[in-house]
Amino acid sequence: MASLITAPRVCGYIILYLLFCLSGCAVTGNMREAVPRDLVERVNVPGYNRIRFWGDDPHSITDVDVLTIHDQKAAAAVADPSIDLKSSHALTISGGASNGAFGAGILAGWTKTGNRPQFDTVTGISTGALIAPFAFLGSHYDAELTEAFTTINTADILELKNVVATFTGDSFVSNEPLRKLVETYITDDMLNEIVAEHQKGRRLLIGTTNIDAERPVIWDMGAIASSGMPDRKKLFQDVLIASAAIPGVFPPVRLSVTADGHKYEELHVDGGTSNQVFLIPAGFSLRDADDRMNFDGISRKLYIIRNGRTTPEYSVVKASMISLAGKSISTLTKNQGIGDLYRLYAISQRDHIDYNYIDIPSDFKMTETVPFDPLYMRGLYRRGYEMAQLEIPWAKVPPGFAD
Repeated sequence: MASLITAPRVCGYIILYLLFCLSGCAVTGNMREAVPRDLVERVNVPGYNRIRFWGDDPHSITDVDVLTIHDQKAAAAVADPSIDLKSSHALTISGGASNGAFGAGILAGWTKTGNRPQFDTVTGISTGALIAPFAFLGSHYDAELTEAFTTINTADILELKNVVATFTGDSFVSNEPLRKLVETYITDDMLNEIVAEHQKGRRLLIGTTNIDAERPVIWDMGAIASSGMPDRKKLFQDVLIASAAIPGVFPPVRLSVTADGHKYEELHVDGGTSNQVFLIPAGFSLRDADDRMNFDGISRKLYIIRNGRTTPEYSVVKASMISLAGKSISTLTKNQGIGDLYRLYAISQRDHIDYNYIDIPSDFKMTETVPFDPLYMRGLYRRGYEMAQLEIPWAKVPPGFAD
């Protein structure tokens, strides 16, 4: 997430961690056999096939992938005439920690208007990754989505470690509460529903960061659910948790992989480390793929929910290391998110996609008194819900762009 806890506190944890490491103290208990550099491109999650691809490699999506999606959608349309082969709707949901309540409110309010489309593709990063399965399956999951983003508090997300565990481990806090929360909502029944939708050519994609490789990874969650593997639910949950794992603050998710018959371990952390929002690798052109496949006349729309602000937020910063660094990180994260909106706009212009984004309005003045403040989240949810019911004011160009 952009931050699961307040930015200054996150930064404080990171700074303390760095000072501890620089002091020469040894950190133990984290030995692993990492993937050798020359094998990074050849590793696989044992038992799974084509469940992930690099988010920065346009060649990771093949014409076979595009054709498979088209054929699945065409087959589904035979049984369901409401499926339009000439249109495609994509939803991408950003990180933002407790600000995810805004996205939850937008989706639930959008349902009430009767105009919310069924999305062919849903992508999520961090808190957006936690929203994405609900958004993908549609409005009958609005109650669960609302509950998840209006009733939780700090204790439902994290717990502080003791000093010894902090300085001998891989994070400052434990995310076991978050894992239990994810396990509550990601059930076998939900996975089976995702399988059914995946077979119709719809795709649910979640972003993590392979921290060794410094590269974004996009996970095809429907392919995981459809695998039939006995550990599919755990892997599905692990990917969601990894997408929200702030490096150094929350523990990374360790994934067992193989290459050339040897076992290794990858570390996956917050997808927001790479991108705040994503759709496809920037170098992959949907328009060119349509031309190669002779898919004429497909109308595409992209909706982006930015669970954060894109406008400057003035606040007086204390002249202290933690306060200065904390405000700097939050400013960096905000501007990374704005840059991602521009990247998606460039993709949309190139591929003739109708571009739409929404963010938290600057006149929303509530602030959090504690991380994951229920009052703040309920207020933000209500604001998103009301905005959707009044007709979502989607912006057609990125912030600050002169159309």
